[in-house]
Formats: sequence, C-alpha cells, structure tokens
Amino acid sequence: MARLYDSRKRILVTGGAGFIGSHLIDRLLEQGHEVLCVDNLFTGTKRNLDHLHNHARFELMRHDVTFPLYVEVDEIYNLACPASPVHYQHDPVQTTKTSVHGAINILGLAKRLKAKVFQASTSEVYGDPSVHPQPEDYWGNVNPVGPRSCYDEGKRCAETLFFDYHRQHGLEIKVARIFNTYGPRMHHADGRVVSNFIVQALQGDPITIYGDGSQTRSFCYVDDLVEGFIRLMETGPETTGPINLGNPGEFTMLELAEKILSMTGSRSKLEFLELPQDDPKQRQPDITRAKEALGWEPKVQLEEGLRQTIDYFKHRLPELTAA
Repeated sequence: MARLYDSRKRILVTGGAGFIGSHLIDRLLEQGHEVLCVDNLFTGTKRNLDHLHNHARFELMRHDVTFPLYVEVDEIYNLACPASPVHYQHDPVQTTKTSVHGAINILGLAKRLKAKVFQASTSEVYGDPSVHPQPEDYWGNVNPVGPRSCYDEGKRCAETLFFDYHRQHGLEIKVARIFNTYGPRMHHADGRVVSNFIVQALQGDPITIYGDGSQTRSFCYVDDLVEGFIRLMETGPETTGPINLGNPGEFTMLELAEKILSMTGSRSKLEFLELPQDDPKQRQPDITRAKEALGWEPKVQLEEGLRQTIDYFKHRLPELTAA
C-alpha cells in the first residue's frame, strides 16, 4: 500500500540523473518531499545531482528499469529512456527495452503499491506529422522500421501499456507528451539542436544545420515543462492524458541558429548537411488540453531561456568536454 501518513510523499523518479529528471527532483525537494532517484547513468550523470549530495531527503540508486524494482514509494515519475537520436540510436534494442520492459516493471510496481504513476512520453509519437499543430487525438505518422523507430514505437507501446493497466487494473496514470525542451544541464553532446548550436557557437565551430534550415521546432524551457509535470500529477484520477506539454512558439532551425549566433557573439559559419531519415519537418504542440485541464502554458520566452542555457554552457563547457 502507498504510505498516507502525512503530506510529505516519498516519490520515485526514474531517469532522475538526466537533464529533465534532475530539474524535476529539485522541484519535488523544494516542495518538501523525499525523492528516490533511479538511473543506470547511461545518459544521465551524477554531475546533474552533485548539489544534492548531502540532501537529507534525497537518495540515488543505480539501477536499470529493464529489471524489476522493489521499493516502497507513494508516487512514481517514469522518465527513464535515452531521448536524443545520438543516444537512443547507439543501442536501439536497449532503447526499445527501456521503454517497453521499463514500463512493464514500473507499472507492476505501481500496481503493487496502488501508487499514482506518471509516464514521460514524447511528441515523437506523432512521427513526421501530417497534421499541424499536433493535437493529442492525432494518431501520428510514424515509420515502424526506420532508425528512429526504437524510440518512437517504444514510447507508443509504453503509452499502450499505461492505458491498458489503467483500464484493466484501475491504475491511476498520467501521460505527458513532451515536445522539444531545453535549459541548463542538457548533455553537451546529445545531438539536440539547442545544445548543438550553443556548443558549436561557443567553440567557434561551424553551426551544423540539417536540410535547408526551414524545418521547424517549438522549444519549451525546462522550468515550464516541470511545472506542467507537477500540475498533471496533482490532477484527479479522471485526468489521465495524454496531454501535450511544450511551447507552441514555432521557429525554423535557421532562425534558431541566427539567434544563438547573435546572443553568443560567435563568428561561427553555417554549414548545411543532409537531412537525416524520418526527421520531422514540423513540430508544434496544440496545448489546448493542457490549458483547460491544468491551467498551464509556458511562461519563459525563448530569448530568456536561451540566455540561461548559454550561461550554463559558458561556465560548464570546459569541465563537460574534459570529462
């Protein structure tokens, strides 16, 4: 049984040593909860949690969610999975196992504990969308056998498992579909466009743009995203999701590159490369459901969020690249 003896909860965050997970943990600790972070440190890093080393309400457990987990907690946030193409294509079989076997293990744990459980899904379930912007009732346009399928289809299958556990076992679930997110603690070599452009600009390397730079993305600052997580988790059992969480402000890759060059004062040149297979041409969330169900929408403007992220990389890049 989940423990109900006071307002302080013991909360499990899988993938908590990652970029988004570490920010979520900070927020949960600020709220006064105990947090158990579970991570196999494949893409996450203890560096993201260094500031919590002596925190009395924080615990780190090194564990792979593809194996069963036996702990006692009140709520679960399941964020475990490599989330950038560079990382999830490195070992695609393990990526699929993390999404699918990981979901089965976490759902089994939640069922035993009768605990509310949150699934960090992704806008990649929409694939290369033929509907724009993407609402939650759009089923997507996903290649099931391409190089990105390990992540796209793994996350789609995880959503299926969450809703089947909800229907079959009455489990209280929350499913969020995360759109492009950025901010401090991004991995410097994860291949994502914001970290790529910033690192390249700061180092004076060419800014690598895939295709002609006309493809679009919508960028949500990590603090806004975490606020959406918390609000979704605090809703009643009738709100399951899926709910899009992202910033509907849409920018081309060329616009983003030029903004980062301007903000860093870099003299880096633009270098255009071939567009990767199945790379989405457009990505923009319809957040109507998040506004109505959660009273949530992003607050941080792109320029302010980029300033915070650039400052992080300016201070940490020598340490990160030397590690």
